Amino acid sequence: MASKITFIGAGNMASAIIGGLIDSGVSPSDITATAPNESELAPLAARLGINTNTDNNAAVEDADVVVLAVKPQIMRSVCEAMRDNVQQQSPLIISIAAGLDAATIDQWLGGNNALVRCMPNTPALVGIGASGLYANSAMNEEQRTLATQLMEAVGIVEWVEEESLLDAVTAVSGSAPAYFFLMFEAMEEAAVKLGLPAATARRLAIQTALGAATMAQRSDKDPATLKQNVMSPGGTTERAIQHMEDAQLRATIADAMQACAQRAEAMSKELSAN
Repeated sequence: MASKITFIGAGNMASAIIGGLIDSGVSPSDITATAPNESELAPLAARLGINTNTDNNAAVEDADVVVLAVKPQIMRSVCEAMRDNVQQQSPLIISIAAGLDAATIDQWLGGNNALVRCMPNTPALVGIGASGLYANSAMNEEQRTLATQLMEAVGIVEWVEEESLLDAVTAVSGSAPAYFFLMFEAMEEAAVKLGLPAATARRLAIQTALGAATMAQRSDKDPATLKQNVMSPGGTTERAIQHMEDAQLRATIADAMQACAQRAEAMSKELSAN
């Protein structure tokens, strides 16, 4: 990936992607990160050896890719302040800000920009994230490949052809780490009631989730078949699964994901109206 990449914003997600890029072979000298204060950038520069700058306009002057990694609430002012330089340089724009649609960001940057909206998730912080990507019509195949390579530095990438589907991506991966953390929490509480020490219960639950996920990832069987393979007729697993089915766990998950997607859609409208 022989490209100059500038990150506008140097928070946790930006730091994770930068670290992943360096681990995948990108030279630190090809990466720049910006933040309002040098104190925010110094630890990143010391740890990863990248370039830093407190001036966004200077940082995008020779950039092939600009990753927008600032909070949605300040995105407009950040974009409008560097609009002229972005228009002159014409870099690929990748936004990892939740809720802001591509057309709005493009407008704030002066229009006609090749732009990708990315919905990452927090496991990107440990290099095993899942990101949903959407590209506007100004993007070419070379830029699409570049965006894929950039986000694959911290996990898997799935493209969607309609921007509205990023709301579904939010429901199935963007917000979903919290669903599993809730499951761990509930399992730990239940195990303690059954007599296990909390630390033991937590380790067993988390390791089992990791094992199940790894099995599912490596198998050519669907989750329903893998589930069935664990169940013996009249056995303990069958009893537990039947209880979950009777308690309408599937419907609860479906309703929660629907609520998540609807909130993502509403947030997009709220942010884009400002």
